Amino acid sequence: MEALGGEGVERHRGALIALLTDAVDSGASVGFLPPLAEAEADAYWKTVAAAVREGTCVLLVARVAEGADAGEGDVVGTAQLLLATRPNARHRAEVAKVIVHTKARRRGLGRALMLAVEDRARRLGRTTLVLDTRRGDPSEPLYTSVGYRLAGAIPAYAESADGTLDPSAFYYRLLTEGGQR
Repeated sequence: MEALGGEGVERHRGALIALLTDAVDSGASVGFLPPLAEAEADAYWKTVAAAVREGTCVLLVARVAEGADAGEGDVVGTAQLLLATRPNARHRAEVAKVIVHTKARRRGLGRALMLAVEDRARRLGRTTLVLDTRRGDPSEPLYTSVGYRLAGAIPAYAESADGTLDPSAFYYRLLTEGGQR
C-alpha cells in the first residue's frame, strides 16, 4: 500500500478515473450513479488531490504486481482516510472510497487496504474511525471481519442506479480500548 501525495494523485489520475468508473459500473455505492462521465470522475479526483495537499485526506492505493491482468503499476484499489478537522473531532476520521477493481477482487486487497488505513490512522493519532456503506453490499462482511461494529442503519439513504432508495449502514471502530487517546 502506498500513500499518494497531491502530485501522485495527478500522476495516476487516469488509473484512478478508470478504477472509479469500474466501481460505479459494477454497482458499487461510492457516491456516483452510472453512467459515470469521465469529466465527473476527473473532477472528483482533482478535489481529492486538493484535499491531500491540504492535509485533510490520506489516499492509499494498491497497485498491481508485475505479470497481473492490468498493466504493471496500475492502481487497482484505493482507500481514503478523511481527517476530521474540528477541535473536538481531531481524534476521528472517516474511511471512504474503499474500492478494488473488479479484475483484482478476491485477492485480499480490500482487507489490506483497511488494515493500512487503520495503521495510518493510528500514526496520525486518530482513534475513532467511521464509515458507511449500502446495507447488504459485499463490503459489509469485510468491514465486520476487521473489527467494525454496526452503529445503525438509515432507510432510504442512498439512491441506486435503478432509482430505488436503499438503506445505508453506519459502522465504527475504536482503535484504542475505550476510545481514549
